[in-house]
Amino acid sequence: MATVLETLTALVTDTVGDAAGAWDVAGEIPVPLLRALGAKGVLCAEAAPEFGGPGLSGADNGALTAHTGALCSSLRSVMTSQGMAAWTVQRFGDREQRAEFIGRLTGGDLAAVAFSEAGAGSDLAAMTTEIRRDGDEIVVDGAKTWITVAAYADWIVVFGRYAGAGGVAVVPASAHGVRVERVPEPLGCRAAGHAAVTLDGVRLPAGNLLAVAGQPVVMLTTIALAYGRLSVAWGCVGILRACLAAAARHARTREQFGKPLLQHQLVARHLAELYAAERTATYACEQAARSRDEGSPEQVRAGVLAKHVAAGNAARGAASALQVLASAGASGGHVVERAYRDAKLMEVIEGSSEICQLILAEHAAAAAG
Repeated sequence: MATVLETLTALVTDTVGDAAGAWDVAGEIPVPLLRALGAKGVLCAEAAPEFGGPGLSGADNGALTAHTGALCSSLRSVMTSQGMAAWTVQRFGDREQRAEFIGRLTGGDLAAVAFSEAGAGSDLAAMTTEIRRDGDEIVVDGAKTWITVAAYADWIVVFGRYAGAGGVAVVPASAHGVRVERVPEPLGCRAAGHAAVTLDGVRLPAGNLLAVAGQPVVMLTTIALAYGRLSVAWGCVGILRACLAAAARHARTREQFGKPLLQHQLVARHLAELYAAERTATYACEQAARSRDEGSPEQVRAGVLAKHVAAGNAARGAASALQVLASAGASGGHVVERAYRDAKLMEVIEGSSEICQLILAEHAAAAAG
């Protein structure tokens, strides 16, 4: 009998098939397909059975995320967003909010998580979006930029300022005062529904403000981003696996100067480096997943390390794969062409490589005493 992980993995394989390239070129994944995957547990696979989810461990969800990332980084981005939304509600909501909102996400609704602003990208403490209480309602005002899945979303989990500290509001995308504008022709993950979100006097019931409101903004964003960073890291493992498979196939079958490319030492070097990059990223992600599943105090550091290593390796690995395939991998929608663009974006999102380096440097200095 198949395990839950095996069932979900097969579902992703069957759903994506050979459509990822076409989705990338079109810049869109069919929304009914996304809703069906969400209702079957793929998009937030760690959600507990009591909320309608499959209840995978972090390690098993990582394996599912890597598999999805190898097939389609845009779909993996939707998984990251949906999973991070469910994780945020799980950590910051009360019992009623968890039952209500996570239940919607495991029932087919789609969610985006809104951190970034035009004037506060990596510096999330500088965000200006305001959430304020007005009697039995809350009012949300602000503007968010480059929000993954926002173009598809039924719900937008908005981080902002509340009562001099931080707060998180769950905002229906259909609410009066919400405007969503798709990012035209993004560099990577083109079918992930990136959009700018404007919130102009959006009035909601007070129950849409998660119970943790009033805690520091940096603490709230750090906890939520811990999920997103590790999910992105696993997605980068998938990118590396797809690039390694494509480059190895090409090197075995393409002949130049009377012999397969694989027998040319400089090409073989690319494959060796790709293999080492994939293995290193996988080990970093596995360690981070274990830390998270065990509730280790090292889980934040381990997640940042995994994200930094995996994203950098994916960007360099995709470039190496493109070098091996040359024009054969340069057509729009080709797995390596997509990986080359998608991987570069992974060095920017969920904490840029430079932000990861600053965080890791702080940990290194603290460990040295």
